Amino acid sequence: MPKKAQSEETAEKTAEKKAERSEEIAEAKAEVEHVQADRAAEKNAERREERQYERRRPREQRFQSNLGGKWGIAHIFSSSNNTIIHITDITGSETLSRVTGGMITNRDKDKGMPYPAMKAAQKAASDAIAKGLIGVHLRVRATGGIGKRIPGQGAQSAIRSLVRAGLRVGTIEDVTPIPHDGCRKKGGRRGRRI
Repeated sequence: MPKKAQSEETAEKTAEKKAERSEEIAEAKAEVEHVQADRAAEKNAERREERQYERRRPREQRFQSNLGGKWGIAHIFSSSNNTIIHITDITGSETLSRVTGGMITNRDKDKGMPYPAMKAAQKAASDAIAKGLIGVHLRVRATGGIGKRIPGQGAQSAIRSLVRAGLRVGTIEDVTPIPHDGCRKKGGRRGRRI
């Protein structure tokens, strides 16, 4: 057999081997890409499930999972006549402490003032801290409805004294009930005559 024919045969064989190898490499690459795509899809599904679970949990609980310790909710109702500080656990079902401006002062006209509100908040905070609370989410409420929609004088001083007492503050939320066309306001057709 002449050398030319031998070299042509070997060249054909090497070309066939190269083609087979390249096919094998392409198949392996495709398999690796397929496995990687499956893993990425699984990871995305897990992340999606985690996000959905996070969305389902109340905002306070999501916030609590990021910070160590026991957190609660401080409901502050402030009107012109009184200030009520009501501290509950994170679910809002168990009362830890409840103090009002009327429990601090004997004079009715002082119940809604800043000083009794401050003292009430201090007392409520000390009770809550004694029960293991490290922070609170604030929910401030005015009378609302057909009454005033702006909290009374005691709200700000109550918030300040909660912070000064050593409680950490998470979220601050206004939960005043706003009517979507509710009851008729008092005062009559021509308003209140002074």
